[in-house]
Amino acid sequence: MAPRSGPAMATPSEHDAETAVRQTLNWLKAAPLGALAQLACRLGYGARGFVYLSIGAIAFMAAFELAPRAEGSLDAIQAWAEWPLGVVLLWVIGLGLYGFAGWRLLQSVFDADRQGRSLKAVLTRAGQAISGAVYASLGFSVFGALDTLEDLTEPDDQAAEQQAAEQALTMPGGEWLVVGLGAFILAAGLANLVKAARGGLADRLVCEDALSRAAGSLGRIGHAARGLAFVTAGLMLGRAGLHARAEEAAGLGEALQALERAPFGSPLLALVALGLAAFGLFALLEARYRTIPAAEVVD
Repeated sequence: MAPRSGPAMATPSEHDAETAVRQTLNWLKAAPLGALAQLACRLGYGARGFVYLSIGAIAFMAAFELAPRAEGSLDAIQAWAEWPLGVVLLWVIGLGLYGFAGWRLLQSVFDADRQGRSLKAVLTRAGQAISGAVYASLGFSVFGALDTLEDLTEPDDQAAEQQAAEQALTMPGGEWLVVGLGAFILAAGLANLVKAARGGLADRLVCEDALSRAAGSLGRIGHAARGLAFVTAGLMLGRAGLHARAEEAAGLGEALQALERAPFGSPLLALVALGLAAFGLFALLEARYRTIPAAEVVD
């Protein structure tokens, strides 16, 4: 889909003169729909960052026995409900997660990042589509929890994972379905580790060189920690399928707990927690500085 003419995107050299915020305000006047789409995408990156900061903070406290256990995405978000204005915060996060799911839709279906049709690009866009579905589901869960505050005492991420695995195992060929899902999560973890090794994660950020280098370092640390957690979760889910035992299924929270049970587990969990927090900080920098050509697709 060819982009329509509209306000020009800022180049790195123009960034100091006109910030992303000013660009968005200008676009609100010139192309309201595109500007709102970009705002939604930026809110999405912000929500993603907040989720991982929350996961990392709780896991870090769990490593030093300051919290009962490491938590997955939904439980980490719900932990804020008891704080002042926590419900308002959950609304913002839920909307942001929907915004990020929408951005994944633009990336995967409309190729907003102009990745092309090579095999690597097609696989990347397929992964982005699945990522969008996951974040949309998480956003739906957040709003489901907001129906009543009592809903925040519903079963945690781990119980939900095991219930889903149990239902899958009752289906014909369900064991292999669970194994396949575990293999997908394992592959996602390995992809994160590859990204961490290759670097270049700040290439799409429009900011000063020093900040770009710092963001790149945060991104590599964050993707490495996220990759390790996903690899662990994928292996545990695959084992649950092979053994046909739903109680062995694991989400992100249980995967982090498994790392704590490993040799030198508490220091390892603390390092992974800091890495997940670094991933959250990197996502917040993406919310502010990433080039997001959503307007070109929407308009």
